[in-house]
Amino acid sequence: MDILGNWKSKMKKWLLILLVLAVISCETTNNTIDSQIRTTSSIRLSDIESQLEINPVAALNLVFIYKEVYSVTNDQMNDDWRQLALYEKQAIENLLVLQEKAIAEERWDDVISFGRSISSIGVTTIHTGKEAEFTLAYAKKKISEGDNLSAFLAAVRSHEMQPMDSASALLFLEKAVEARQRRSSAFFLAAAQEAGARNIPPRLLEYATGRDTVSDMIKGVATVIVDRGFRVERGMGTPDRILGSAFFVDSSGLMITNYHVIASEVDPRHRGYSRLFIRMGDSTSPRIPARVIGWDKTLDLALIKTEIETEYVFSIVDRVIPRVGDNILAIGSPLGLEKTVTSGIVSSLGRRILQIGDSYQIDAAINAGNSGGPIVNSEGRLVGIAFAGIAQHQGLNFAIPAQLLAAALPEMIKGGRASRPWLGLTLCETFNGAEIIYTAPNMPASQIRLQEGLLIRSINGKTVTSRQGGLIPAMQAEMFSYGPGELVVLETINSEGIVKKNVMMTVARSDLPLLDAARIDRRERIVTPLFGMALTPLPSTLFSSNFRVNRVVRGSIADSAGISEDDPVSINRLRILEDNGYALLEISIKKRRMGYLDTNMQLPAWLDSPDLL
Repeated sequence: MDILGNWKSKMKKWLLILLVLAVISCETTNNTIDSQIRTTSSIRLSDIESQLEINPVAALNLVFIYKEVYSVTNDQMNDDWRQLALYEKQAIENLLVLQEKAIAEERWDDVISFGRSISSIGVTTIHTGKEAEFTLAYAKKKISEGDNLSAFLAAVRSHEMQPMDSASALLFLEKAVEARQRRSSAFFLAAAQEAGARNIPPRLLEYATGRDTVSDMIKGVATVIVDRGFRVERGMGTPDRILGSAFFVDSSGLMITNYHVIASEVDPRHRGYSRLFIRMGDSTSPRIPARVIGWDKTLDLALIKTEIETEYVFSIVDRVIPRVGDNILAIGSPLGLEKTVTSGIVSSLGRRILQIGDSYQIDAAINAGNSGGPIVNSEGRLVGIAFAGIAQHQGLNFAIPAQLLAAALPEMIKGGRASRPWLGLTLCETFNGAEIIYTAPNMPASQIRLQEGLLIRSINGKTVTSRQGGLIPAMQAEMFSYGPGELVVLETINSEGIVKKNVMMTVARSDLPLLDAARIDRRERIVTPLFGMALTPLPSTLFSSNFRVNRVVRGSIADSAGISEDDPVSINRLRILEDNGYALLEISIKKRRMGYLDTNMQLPAWLDSPDLL
């Protein structure tokens, strides 16, 4: 009994100890949970604090995300929100200091970038509204450094924002004549005359009012040859060559061609041999080595350089938007037949062939080897760059607009892959405007909690208008000059008429913007940006793949496949083929238009879209 009593006594002690430990553990756990609840906000504040000095733009972006994630009313104001207000003030002050430092150091591109972010959050400074002046200062700096191409592009941008003074116009006129760019000379002559310039030197006036002939322009076009060694087929080795065209845009040897012509030079997936050359004459002419400076895969453009002097330089500042029916000439090397000129007309504008912006449809004969060659109008002004044709359909060819080239060049001149801004949005043009139909996860738009169904009213305070079918390209053009890491503000309106301003920081757009979203988002969501249909789950068992189509975007893949609203759909499989750049959707569907008969379909879609912002 004593042994049993001692055992019971010990058990009571152990039970008491365990009870005390359990209570302590519960209290500790509750305290830990309470601490975690309290520190969720603190963690975000720490992230903001860490960016205040090194990147105040990123700090401000985190401030706006914080405000969106945590709602607060006056009676709920706490220490975290007071700290947030202090951090926001400090970030703005630091950003202003960075801009002043950039001005002192004449880093005009940084000055302009900081200024855009400052303006987007509604802060007014002594430099507000001076982007045209800073851009002109940048242009003059580039002139002094001998970079005529960057200088002329910046001078035109400045003039478009605010007409330049006569002295500045005459300066660029002089440099354009020296660089033998007649159309650039004509542009700056007109700017000087608009500014009231008098006593323009006769030699400048004579050159600027002259006219180039087609024979002159041919001298500025070269054949591009990408030698990729040999490929073996059925035991036989054959030369692997890529042919294209290029044209000079600067007397230093800078030339424009298509990205797809020189892709093997810069694509890390190409493991074999690749060497780039140009040829100025026929097949007996020597190959001249060239190298890639920068490229923009999204626009199928590349900037290459060769160390030779050219007899003719095409002007890209005197770009012109053609009209349907205008006569045009295409210059290039179809099938390697150098210096070939073909004629035709502009068949249509606004073709959505590119992933950003519009392209022109032309009927001038374009064949393999023409890619990258210039398209000029009857006045010798650059209209576009040949980039695509359909071999099976003669006269169905396409050109990249010259204004897109001018907008893309500043980034390509910097070297390497051109960075373009992205917010993570997929849009659809409706009668009411540009509607958000998808927000990609982990992107600026989703971080700021933009919802599908909102209409975009303005970008950075500017209401974007366009012809029917051209609203999304117009919005993309409005965003084009912004770089990754800048703040922008989208004004949105919901179905109830509530207007809201949303500030977010742009990120760099990848070559396959929808790839990450396709990997991590739910299948019923990702089919909207990829295939153009919005799905609603049907009430059934858990984890079912049965859905109802509640919307089909006009002109989308789903629309072309005959899918309509209220069609029952089952998703069988969604494959992501990254190496090929597209997704493959396998579905079973009962189409209303076919009497609800069961149909199995396989739909492909690029992991990119012309409707992204």
